[in-house]
Amino acid sequence: MRLSKIYTRTGDAGETSLIGGRRVAKDSARIESFGAIDELQATLGLLRAALGEAEGEPVAALRDEVLAALDRVQNDLFDAGNMLSTPPDSPYPVPRPITGERIAWLEETMDGWLAGQEPLRSFILSGGGRYSALAHLARTVCRRAERAAIGLAREEIVAPEALAYLNRLSDFLFVLARRLAAAFGEAEPLWRTPLETRKGRETGGDEGG
Repeated sequence: MRLSKIYTRTGDAGETSLIGGRRVAKDSARIESFGAIDELQATLGLLRAALGEAEGEPVAALRDEVLAALDRVQNDLFDAGNMLSTPPDSPYPVPRPITGERIAWLEETMDGWLAGQEPLRSFILSGGGRYSALAHLARTVCRRAERAAIGLAREEIVAPEALAYLNRLSDFLFVLARRLAAAFGEAEPLWRTPLETRKGRETGGDEGG
């Protein structure tokens, strides 16, 4: 692939071309779907860049493992975006469609990271630390990308593997956030019900002092 020129002026009126040549509005459901995937890929880039700056033991091995996983996911997301930017009437097949094997890899990786994690007692509030917070941010963007893809699927044909991948990826990013929190010693603030909050104030703070 070679990009010799970035701007084309063909989208100045608010339309763009899908793979195959069909022109659509830039705020159409199909553009929104793979635009959200592009945003997700860039958000993962923030996490990847932050992890790339982490140094020293004992996190080096985990850092390298996660960086390799993020590289794979970012490449998968480009392929998922390619699937969503190719309408059913396009004469060009998707060269590297998302497959069940890629979804299975997400599941297998999650299973490995889940081993040894403390069970949750409540929902996690983002912000316990830099790395886990970035993973949680990516998770929420992933959910939005999934919602956009589901919206498109109500209007046009969308490969079920693309929907399944996004659904599984959000779970993957949640597990990753917990894995990073444990590895870097980051806190996992828990959501408390109004009753729990009131009890905490009456007793002078959270459980455990």
